[in-house]
Amino acid sequence: MRIVIAPDKFKGSLSAPEVCGHLEKGLQRGAGWNLAVVRIPVADGGEGTLHAAVGSGFTRRSAVVAGPTGERVTAEFAVRGNEAVIEMAAASGLALLPAIALIDGRPRSTAALTATSLGTGQLIRAALDAGCNRVILGVGGSASTDGGAGVLQGLGARFLDAGGHELPAGGAALARLDRIDFSGFEPRLKDTRFVLASDVDNPLLGSQGAAAIFGPQKGAGPEDVEVLDAALSRFVEVLAREIGPEGPNNRAIKAAEAPGAGSAGGVGYAAIAVLAAARRPGIEVVLEFTELEQRVAGADLVITGEGSLDDQSLLGKTPVGVARAAARAGIPVIAVCGRTTLSADQFRAAGFNLIYALQEIEPDIATCMTDAGRLLEQIGTAIGLQLANPSASFRQALTNPPLQTTRRRRFGGTATHEFEKAFIAGRPAASTPHASWAIMRAGRRGTDGVV
Repeated sequence: MRIVIAPDKFKGSLSAPEVCGHLEKGLQRGAGWNLAVVRIPVADGGEGTLHAAVGSGFTRRSAVVAGPTGERVTAEFAVRGNEAVIEMAAASGLALLPAIALIDGRPRSTAALTATSLGTGQLIRAALDAGCNRVILGVGGSASTDGGAGVLQGLGARFLDAGGHELPAGGAALARLDRIDFSGFEPRLKDTRFVLASDVDNPLLGSQGAAAIFGPQKGAGPEDVEVLDAALSRFVEVLAREIGPEGPNNRAIKAAEAPGAGSAGGVGYAAIAVLAAARRPGIEVVLEFTELEQRVAGADLVITGEGSLDDQSLLGKTPVGVARAAARAGIPVIAVCGRTTLSADQFRAAGFNLIYALQEIEPDIATCMTDAGRLLEQIGTAIGLQLANPSASFRQALTNPPLQTTRRRRFGGTATHEFEKAFIAGRPAASTPHASWAIMRAGRRGTDGVV
């Protein structure tokens, strides 16, 4: 039996490769080590994209670049032939900032006005040095709101004030921008094609722009947001003058209004306006370079998942993208997650035959996060046991199209209480109809999802 495991990360707990490893360990244990398992870590174009690339045959490279506050960091990227995958978070990510304080319950950071995307531009240059002329730019988890000015600086552009002095790093400084000197801009860029992997469709400016929507997540207070939005507006004005053409078709002005321009604090804007990047949904880009559709062909089952399956997941997040690819090949899909808020109709419509949630084993969310590996192995073992000796309900769930299956939680309220007592006592509970005792002994306290 051939099983494909293609999950995203469990944010705050496990990377996608780690999720693959724990699930496979459990699956093989439950199925008697008789499964052919293919691991394909995936992502939605943000954090985890680099892992997905390396898991699909790209070679990991590294370069020393400027972090979001200017300190030197070692950041990784991935190369396969003439193609590079760059994860912005590796060089300019929020996780690289000093701790963000909570003031009146809201995040605040002194770096909100000064954080830079410079290191991402330096990573792009490192990819050019590696011989790449196609660059996939994954832009989730950014720390800066500088409109991508730092990216352009990393590629040789100079941002100057009225006195001809270079501006300091960060979005706020763009308020003093007078001109941009592109004379030293990286010449290899004219032969390089960029893909902006992003699901964000916000414009650069205004109430739905980079500063207003994403600035507060990076520690910007209300006054900071106003400063940053005004500075980004000045950036557009100056860039429009520099790159033209004059009139309503000005590239810089049109790019500011383009969907995705507000992604990653405006890095999407610089990518679209200056690097001529084509914006595509992140999951679409990742599934393409991982060759998921080709690699699931002939599989008996696909297992996907992420930390939380909720309404946001239905908007094109990784598990739904994987489920759609599997559906095109006629392969059943099991989703594994930390928690889910999806209704039965929602998860069936999303293409999942079954959902297993860690919270159905361990209700405490903090424990789910700290002990996710062990809990995933338990779920993997439960699935493996069913694969080796399927119950009628499990077989029905995997053979019927998702829209024809019916989900229910087996152990809710009193039933959960009775099951847990029986589990501790080492005997089946009367309130667990159709459940395999072997699965319970493997640690399954939740639901097999379908009756």
